[in-house]
Amino acid sequence: MLNNLLNFPKPSPELKFSVHQPQTVSNIAINISTIVKRASLSGHELVIVCIGTDRSTGDSLGPLVGSKMLELNTHPHIFGTLDEPVHATNLNDTLKNIQSSFTNPYILAIDACLGKLESVGCVSIGIGPVKPGAAVNKDLPPVGNAYITGIVNVGGFMEHLVLQSTRLNLVMKMADTIAIGVTSALKDQRLNIN
Repeated sequence: MLNNLLNFPKPSPELKFSVHQPQTVSNIAINISTIVKRASLSGHELVIVCIGTDRSTGDSLGPLVGSKMLELNTHPHIFGTLDEPVHATNLNDTLKNIQSSFTNPYILAIDACLGKLESVGCVSIGIGPVKPGAAVNKDLPPVGNAYITGIVNVGGFMEHLVLQSTRLNLVMKMADTIAIGVTSALKDQRLNIN
């Protein structure tokens, strides 16, 4: 009912956009803006958790996005940058820190993932948690109320090597696209509030 009153589009289970399409930044911005509005109206405080490590090209997407968003002065609550990545070793502690530091956090998780060949270079947006480390069989807790994932390479065989041999050019393009899209959404939110 509230969705109809506020004219929010009904969320799809997952949306997917190719970074090779020029409208992807605006598609990310529009959809993240909708998610952030809902979180805000529910009394949540947005926290962005960018998951990954700078020790693997394919898995560096999250920390790259976090660093780029800090440079763009996007949002005060960003966890996971190249300087201070959020990865398998410190993920649990980071989540505990967020739960103790914020009264009602709404976590937007950003992570790299592996997928089908035809989806490589796509950014997915969805409601619900992301399962970090699933591609490399790590047992990590689910993260987020909503997520953005970047499909950086093909999954299904020797995932550790695939992540190591992922093209940096693609990861950088995806990081730029996600960071600019999320930054646009958050700036629009601030303008609408003021």
